Amino acid sequence: MMLSLAVATVLAACAKKEDAAPAPAADAAAQAPATQALTLDESALPGVNRFQIGDLDTTKNACTDFAGYANGKWLAANAIPSDRTSWGAFEMLAERSTAVQKQLAEQAAAMPGATGVEKIVGDLWSTGMDETKVNAQGIEPIKPMLAAIDGLQDKDAIVAHLNQTAANGQNVLFGFGALPEFSNPDMNTAVAMQGGLGLPDKNFYFDADKKDIRKAYLAHIAKVLELSGVAAADAKKQADQILAFETRLAKASKSREDLSRDVSLYNNMVSLADADKLTPNFSWTKFLESQGVTGLQQFSLAIPGFHQEVSTMLGDTDAAIWRAYLRFHTIDGASPYLSDAFANEQFNFYSKTLRGQKEIEARWKRVLGTIENQSGEALGQMYVKVAFTPESKAKMETLVANLGNALKARIQNLAWMSDATKAKALEKQAAFTTKIGYPDKWRDWSGLATGRDSYYGNVLAAQAFNYKWDLGKIGKPVDKSEWGMPPQMVNAYYNPFQNEIVFPAAILQPPFFDPNATDEMNYGGIGAVIGHEMTHGYDDQGSRFGATGKFENWWSDADTKGFKALTAKLVAQFDGYRTDAGQAINGKHTLGENIADLGGLATAYDAMKAAAGDTPDPKTDGLTRDQRFFLNWATVWRRNFTPEELKNRIATDEHAPAQFRAIGAPSNLPTFAAAFSCKAGEAMVRTGNQQVVIW
Repeated sequence: MMLSLAVATVLAACAKKEDAAPAPAADAAAQAPATQALTLDESALPGVNRFQIGDLDTTKNACTDFAGYANGKWLAANAIPSDRTSWGAFEMLAERSTAVQKQLAEQAAAMPGATGVEKIVGDLWSTGMDETKVNAQGIEPIKPMLAAIDGLQDKDAIVAHLNQTAANGQNVLFGFGALPEFSNPDMNTAVAMQGGLGLPDKNFYFDADKKDIRKAYLAHIAKVLELSGVAAADAKKQADQILAFETRLAKASKSREDLSRDVSLYNNMVSLADADKLTPNFSWTKFLESQGVTGLQQFSLAIPGFHQEVSTMLGDTDAAIWRAYLRFHTIDGASPYLSDAFANEQFNFYSKTLRGQKEIEARWKRVLGTIENQSGEALGQMYVKVAFTPESKAKMETLVANLGNALKARIQNLAWMSDATKAKALEKQAAFTTKIGYPDKWRDWSGLATGRDSYYGNVLAAQAFNYKWDLGKIGKPVDKSEWGMPPQMVNAYYNPFQNEIVFPAAILQPPFFDPNATDEMNYGGIGAVIGHEMTHGYDDQGSRFGATGKFENWWSDADTKGFKALTAKLVAQFDGYRTDAGQAINGKHTLGENIADLGGLATAYDAMKAAAGDTPDPKTDGLTRDQRFFLNWATVWRRNFTPEELKNRIATDEHAPAQFRAIGAPSNLPTFAAAFSCKAGEAMVRTGNQQVVIW
């Protein structure tokens, strides 16, 4: 779970997301009238994670171990639940949101004659919760797909199969979808991305310390094939072939770090003719025709080396190996919606082995996860009717305005930036748009046919519907009312193409936001998040987009050089952090998020001080306003991880682990040192060349 989407992550989501498409012009309240009123029993909801004075470990010094001082007692007292791989403020809010969703899904499923979003949610819930029926069906729901794969005898048949399954939203080999044009962000084009790997990143196929994971992955592949009816000896042989196949794909792929640190990798506009020449065994002209995409003269063939390797493999890899690869990924992708044998095997590898999760989630949580993935905004329409107030939205709008003013002042006072670049930076700040809580215009779900016969059938219908809807945006103007997250998701993001910051309703709860809390708590929580998302517009990748969302260089050469020198110091700071197990943090991979944390926290502090004005410091529980501000920031980042999850995140996540986010930004701020009377030389006081000052 992430606090925000880094620029590259937003682009990846745009390239692959299945649930975003233009909605017709219609009033939000008028689109989907509920069959009956929805209700919420708040007494049945889990609690939230507020900062409490009793959480402080006063045996520790805030100036030398701020994370331990603020969060150590809480972390020691709050073990990770057996169905989780991490536990903290984010997860507690996610549990609360999930509990709300459960009540709504149950009500939707029980509505007689339900229509609209209630019918979609109710059908997915009802069929997903019918465990007896799902188990009785076993592998039957995907047998037609497997039979089609068994019939693939040559390259042409394989390509035709790839085209056909992609058209149904079932592309296991690469991502394809709508994306705003880098040079004209008001228009959508198409992008083809790399894909096809079963392990989290390309490095998992090569790094020496991932050897045991590769061994476990081989066993998982073989087990999945055996469950589908392949003899054990054949399954083992095919597993070896599949891993070798994916290793070739991995060698031609870019790593997550590459993609997060160079947004231009997503932008490789080519004509259809040139794309066809690049991949002689795979016609992009025919692929686009098969997807129903017409009239497109060019598109972005991102990571061209990957697609060239796919083309080569179509020509030199035996059809039997292609069949094994496609068979495995078809089953593995469907496993969460099949019988327990398949769902449990997927859990055993992807959650237990890779992430250290002890027990599979309860079925109701997994079904709600499916509903969010396949029809998240449909459920979101129901969620905001019972779980988000107009008062919260109004107070958030005030916070956003105050953060905007504080950011403007910071930009104006930057000593290292030239006046010409400042003018462009201020233009971008003035152009920020904000979305709070939920969309003003809901997505139209008419045309998605669901029923009570088959859980996987409903999932397939939703996947095909979402994919076709996404493709329908290609070649058309960008719908700027669209959201990239449903309201019930505990998250936030910055979208560089629209220069917008977005805050779903579910994150607007403690410790992030409380309409009844004192200002310093909200500024240390959601205020810093708002500042974080704004700063993403100026991080190492967001700064490559102008005020209109166009990919362009608006920096002077001297300013670019100066900015890189400053960010290099932040890379070095996080490179120096180590986990308790001795794992190093990757300062380069996490750079964008660390820039946003630093700018966001500093800007939020300025906004808090401006809002407080000359009012006396209330000194709540003996703590000053400034101390409570920084302590609530730390509360946001209290989080326990399983050892496996922590190792996996360090290898794949562009966000630093939570304990380092709690200390990274404040250690660079003199205001933190002043708040806790810290002295030079203490761990939380970075001075001289060690101090990072960017925004």
